[in-house]
Order: sequence, then C-alpha cells, then structure tokens
Amino acid sequence: MDFELTKEQKSIQKIAQLFGERIVEPLAAEIDREKKFSWYIFHAMQRHGMVGVSFPELYGGSGGDELSRVLVIEEMAKHCASTAVTLSVAQIAPNCILTYGTEEQKRFFVPPLLSGEDLSAFALTEPNAGSDASSLLTSAKQDGDYFILNGTKSFITGGALSRFIIVFARTGGPRKISAFIVEKGASGLSYGKPEEKLGINGSETVEVILKDCSVPKENMLGERDKGFNIAMTALDSGRIGIAAQSLGIAERVLQESVKYMRSRVQFGKPIGMQQGLSWYLSEMKARVEASRNLIYKAAWLKQKGLPFTMDAAIAKLYASETANFCAHKAVQIHGGYGFLKDFVLERFYRDAKVLEIYEGTSEINKLVIARSLLGPF
Repeated sequence: MDFELTKEQKSIQKIAQLFGERIVEPLAAEIDREKKFSWYIFHAMQRHGMVGVSFPELYGGSGGDELSRVLVIEEMAKHCASTAVTLSVAQIAPNCILTYGTEEQKRFFVPPLLSGEDLSAFALTEPNAGSDASSLLTSAKQDGDYFILNGTKSFITGGALSRFIIVFARTGGPRKISAFIVEKGASGLSYGKPEEKLGINGSETVEVILKDCSVPKENMLGERDKGFNIAMTALDSGRIGIAAQSLGIAERVLQESVKYMRSRVQFGKPIGMQQGLSWYLSEMKARVEASRNLIYKAAWLKQKGLPFTMDAAIAKLYASETANFCAHKAVQIHGGYGFLKDFVLERFYRDAKVLEIYEGTSEINKLVIARSLLGPF
C-alpha cells in the first residue's frame, strides 16, 4: 500500500494550508462570534479551486480526486469548523446530481455551485425522522406537470442561503421516497429562523418549510420511489467529509497542546516534562494518525469505485470521537486558559460535539458497521 500523496495532491494540500492560514484563520473567531456565514471565504475558496476540487472539469470542477477533497476539508477544519462543514455540505448536492441527474440537470445546476456563485442544501431530516430517515412524512403528490410537496425539514445546513435544496419526500408506501430539486423562490417554500447552536456558528442551520410547494416534474432527481438510495449514498460520501473535518480539528488542538506544553512552566519546568500530561499527547497523536488512515482509506475506496459504506462509517465514527477526545484533553492541558474565549481551544471544544451527531450519529454508524458485518438474516 502506498501512503505517499501524489504531486497533485501535495500541491492541493499546500494551497489549502496557506489559504487556511492566511484567509480563514484571521476571520474564524469573528465568524463564530457574529454567527454569520462568510460569503467572502466561500467565494475565495472557489477562486482557489477548492469548492469543486473533486469534480469533473466538464461541469466546472478542478478534476481532482476524493482524497484531494478530504485534504482540503481537513485543512479548513484546522482553522474554522464552520468553513469546513459548509464546504463539505456544499459538495453533497452536486455529487448527487452528477451521479443520478439527467444531462440537462447536470449542466444547469452544477456549474454555479462549483464556481462558488451559489450554495446548495440537502434536506432529509425531519422533526420526527432523524436517524430513522425512512419514516419521513414530507409528501409529494403529482399534479399534472408538477409535484406538490408538503412537510418540514429540520437542521438544514445553508437552507435559506441556497440556490436550491435537494428535498426527499414520500411518493408511495414504505421506502418509496423520491428526491426533488427545489429551487429558491419556489411557491410554498419558506424557512424558519436560524437555529441558535452550541458550535459551528458560522454555518447557517434552519428549518425548511414546504406548504403546497410546487416543483416541476423535470426537477425530480433520479427515478421515482428510488430516492432513499440517493440519500443513503449521499450520506456515505458526507461521512467522509465530516470525518475529514474531525481530523482537522483533532490535529489543530493537538498542535496547540504541543506548543503550550513546551512553553508553560510549572514547578520549575515545562509541563511537557510531566509524564501524566505528556501521555495525553501520546494518546491524542495515536488517535489522530489512526483516524487519518481510516479516512484516507475510505476516500481511496470511493475514488476507485469500490464499496465504501462501512469504511466511511468507521472513519466517521472513529474520527468524530477522536476530535472530541482531543478537544477535551486539550482544554484540560490548558487549564483555565482553555476555558477562555480568547483562546481557540474553547471554540474547537464547542465545535467538536456536533461531529458525533450530524451525518449519522455515532450510534447509527455503529449500526451501519454491524449490519455490514452481519448481512441479512
């Protein structure tokens, strides 16, 4: 197995690293404090080819691979979790359209997303259908050349900011769910107020409300009643993105801890010389490197066209728990300073928690892994 990045991947990684340090880092604290999405950063990411890094050049992408996408998200997360998750989610809808859409849908909807002009959203979760997505209640009934959608979607990243939302709605009995591209300004489409959250405050999260929302039938994505498969495939890819976000956060808090333990002096010597605290670093580093290998393997499987559902779940489960472990230990290492908003540890500590929740909770990822092992009974 070759663990060496290609020349192209190293170049993309370096661009993302410099971008994160020079563009994202100076704005990250303000983004969190003001709780506003940064179009400035998003447009700048586009100009540097990061939004469409893993998409074909034919549709406005940079022609890179899945590991390149992971490397970019990882670097963004070292500075701003909100920027990292926005980038990851912004890639879900175009990926769905390129995989399941018609050629007309691909050419009309995808290029503006990859160019950074617009955002898109993915609306599966509902107030009473989270982990059990197949129980969603949003309905779509055909009326001539249109489908009429009714229902409410919750926890939708970038919903009110997006040019369109991929909405999943029931078109029949159990698991007969279809996917629809609902464009901004559609009749009957509205949004709730932005949610107040513990972390990732620069990433907008809203309810999406569909009340007799009229959608042209040509905006159905993929086959009728086959939308559940689209949703599950999208979540597999999304889990790799969130795992990369988790890795970036874990790496950053580890870096901060190393610096602090070398400079902070107590009892006449740097605290890094205290065995108990230095072992914290050892545990953090071991988990970071294990997470990296799991994530890069899942990305490699995806770009090779091989099954990656279980590997994506493993990577997301382990990396998200690693980010929380490392953030917790980093705050502990920094003592009272880790609890202050003047230090970045406090922000990363808050941002890390949601990693164990969105794109499949840790419990759901364990279920995915177990079912992959056991198969059908």
